[in-house]
Amino acid sequence: MAEGYCVKCKAKKEIVNAVEEVMKNGRKAIKGKCPTCGTVMFKILGGKAAPAAPAAPAGSAPGSPPPTPPA
Repeated sequence: MAEGYCVKCKAKKEIVNAVEEVMKNGRKAIKGKCPTCGTVMFKILGGKAAPAAPAAPAGSAPGSPPPTPPA
């Protein structure tokens, strides 16, 4: 699975019970436990998670200028 650094053991270990999460800044990470001491291990993965596609407002074509408000 994933390998991370345990700050308590001060060594690289395999992460046990690893769960992939998305942090609030949009990046992916793996969270689990150290197999030796049981301390929580956290490894930040590269790249951002794919955001959900925003819904386009009805009646507008992609690439067209926004409608002008009535004066």
